[in-house]
Amino acid sequence: MQKVPFVTGYLTEHFGDDDYATLAGYRRRGGYEAARKALTEMSAEQIVELVKNAGLQGRGGAGFVTGLKWSFMPKGNDKPKYLVCNADESEPGSFKDRLLLERGPHQIIEGILIAAKATGAEKTFVYIRGEYAHPADVLERAIEECRAAGILGAKCLGSDLAHDVIVTRGAGAYICGEETGLLESLEGKKGQPRKKPPFPAQFGAFGMPTTVNNVETFSHAPHIVKNGAAWFRGFGTEKSPGATVFGVSGLVQRPGLYELPLGTRLDEIVFQHAGGPLPGRKVKGVIPGGMSMPILPVSQLDVPMASEFLRERKTLLGTGGVMVLDDTVCMVRVGCVITYFFRDESCGQCTQCREGTGWLNKIMQRIERGAGSLADLDILLDVAGKMEGQTICAFADAAAWPVQGLLRHFREDFEAHITHGKCPFPQSFEL
Repeated sequence: MQKVPFVTGYLTEHFGDDDYATLAGYRRRGGYEAARKALTEMSAEQIVELVKNAGLQGRGGAGFVTGLKWSFMPKGNDKPKYLVCNADESEPGSFKDRLLLERGPHQIIEGILIAAKATGAEKTFVYIRGEYAHPADVLERAIEECRAAGILGAKCLGSDLAHDVIVTRGAGAYICGEETGLLESLEGKKGQPRKKPPFPAQFGAFGMPTTVNNVETFSHAPHIVKNGAAWFRGFGTEKSPGATVFGVSGLVQRPGLYELPLGTRLDEIVFQHAGGPLPGRKVKGVIPGGMSMPILPVSQLDVPMASEFLRERKTLLGTGGVMVLDDTVCMVRVGCVITYFFRDESCGQCTQCREGTGWLNKIMQRIERGAGSLADLDILLDVAGKMEGQTICAFADAAAWPVQGLLRHFREDFEAHITHGKCPFPQSFEL
């Protein structure tokens, strides 16, 4: 297995060990002891309170408080209860869950068992994107190991909890990363988000009460049970505790995955950990949390990577996918790529999203061809503004925010395109 020396921290410290993805290797390093403690020594309420006190936020992009989400699961046993592990990871620029699935599948399963005790869930469905064929195989092997060892089944780890984990493979639709679109796809339907309420905790997978969490969110749970809430709060910021795995891609010297405390400054991630721009180039802008998050110019990279600070810069943490663009890059072409993606991936259910994504891409393409006008820039902002907050899910927001960010910080690139009637960046990537 390839070594990954640049990834460090409590989630990933053993990911360079060849046997860590096996049950024997995981147990040699203390694996499943936290789950045993949770299943045999703690009540569901105690687990929920512990995770609440730790302040763990969902690592899938929304950042909702995990313990609070677990507490929404209805009490009582009149209906089966389910967990869903969102392993779709379709956000361009995000690839941390792939590492967690390939290198630490038992860590995910252990977190699932802890969540199952906390919520009373009897089954977990792992929804994994179809392109993640190898990670899915690794996870399924780990599940089989757990079934054979009595970690999953009628009496998990010798406790009263009965629980099983089932892997379901998606077909590569971005919209299925949204939790209710995922549930629809899981049920064999077209992947379209549901209107809420009812929320998944009341009416989720197959109509049953369901809690949906991301791969990384489950991975934190064993460490919180093992070490306590105060330990977890020793990392990160007051409002955003813990560490996360940042995926750095784009025009840097050392792209890769870096586990760092939340609140680590973006310029530290880009210039120290990722080695800065390629020789002879300068950083122009950075997308901080996956392609749907608004871009920041190089002058604003001194921001701590935590939601409360990024909001002040009119962007968000998202999935922690840091995408670095240098001074050769044309931001109009960046806009063309982003708007094409969202136009292509819209499920078409909401008018503002279906029509808005098409118009954003059409206008971007017109500006790129040299046929745009200054009035087009106002139209872009007007269309984006009418999409934001107007649809069933946040897909339209995710399509609008990058356009708003590009025009907020790089309007001169667009104006130069319009003035010159062509791209003024001869070294930029080609469309």
